[in-house]
Amino acid sequence: MIFRLVMGSLSARALTVGMTILSIALSVALFMGVEKVRTGARASFADTISDTDLIVGARSGSVQLLLYSVFRIGNATNNVTWQSYQDIASRDEVDWIVPISLGDSHKQFRVMGTTPEFFQRYKYRGGRSLAYADGTGIGDLYDAVIGADVAETLGYAVGDPIVVAHGLASFTRHDDQPFRIAGILAKTGTPVDRTVIVGLDAIEAIHVDWQSGAKTGQVTPTEVIREMDLQPQAITAALVGVKSRLQIFGLQRWINEYPEEPLLAVLPGVALQELWQIVGVAETALIAVSAMVVVTALIGMMAMIFSSLNERRREMAIWRAMGARPATILGLLVAEAACMGAIGAVLGMALLYAVLWLARPVVDQAFGLWLPIEAPSLAETQVLLAVIGAAAVASLLPALRAYRLSLADGMMVRI
Repeated sequence: MIFRLVMGSLSARALTVGMTILSIALSVALFMGVEKVRTGARASFADTISDTDLIVGARSGSVQLLLYSVFRIGNATNNVTWQSYQDIASRDEVDWIVPISLGDSHKQFRVMGTTPEFFQRYKYRGGRSLAYADGTGIGDLYDAVIGADVAETLGYAVGDPIVVAHGLASFTRHDDQPFRIAGILAKTGTPVDRTVIVGLDAIEAIHVDWQSGAKTGQVTPTEVIREMDLQPQAITAALVGVKSRLQIFGLQRWINEYPEEPLLAVLPGVALQELWQIVGVAETALIAVSAMVVVTALIGMMAMIFSSLNERRREMAIWRAMGARPATILGLLVAEAACMGAIGAVLGMALLYAVLWLARPVVDQAFGLWLPIEAPSLAETQVLLAVIGAAAVASLLPALRAYRLSLADGMMVRI
């Protein structure tokens, strides 16, 4: 009986009720959308590097090491000598190790020197491997592989020449030793997209005529350079995989206590969590803003109920005259608000999933952000129930006012 009264009352005011439900639906979709983006961003952030057990660099902070070695942000405080790298590589616990050399750039994109094994060992998003959108890997000393963002921004294609600049934001370029683009990597949504990758020996080759960060004035022919021993003296960092997960902490402790030079080995997952705690303030602020949107929609619903009370006084007076108790009228208004909140919450979730289904491939391609489309979690279900409960609570004030309306006041005709 009460349900039929509620639905009849809502349908009689279809326009205002529909607008209120729409505002609740949009606010719920926004709030839950922010949550989906937050969890998707956190997962994509954590999946920037996977299947790598340790990152090794000069002793600094774990977040700093992660930033410059994985995200190409900032610079290393010092390098790791090649002898130290070989000592680590010779450890029985090490299954594989990939050196990284940073410091140069190309039109504001970072240049990274490494070995061909990097393309097999670097994993992202839960174990995905790097793939080529065009071309092949490094096959010559002066071959380069570029990320998807580099190719798109600069309009490069396979076979185009590029010249590496010395350092970051530097006007000094290695014009005498240009590279050729051998391959373009497929979009990954990781810092690899914004990286120019060359061989570790190529980094040594372009600095043959440099000493202490300055050019000597001598120009060595490339034919002579190709015949040189281009083993590096130092590297920036290294990615390490161990044979057994049980050996990770033992190897980490050995590296951190390495007597020959101060080194630091960090677990990528732990460093990522530390980094996320730093940037997590922004997500908290975003959630707070979207929550205020939901609150604003509920306040709007309460205002709508208030504004309709004067119009419904005669209706309520008739109900009272027909024997309806004041508590029934109060319950009717609360039930109407809860029903609007429930319809708005369900409609908001349906709208959110429709937008996610349409936008997910576009967002993944443009930003490398994977938005999960899954059944509502327990926390999300609790949020929806909280919205319905908040709608009922928000209606209590106008419902109490209606509760106190007298029969004589409701039947009075005002001129």
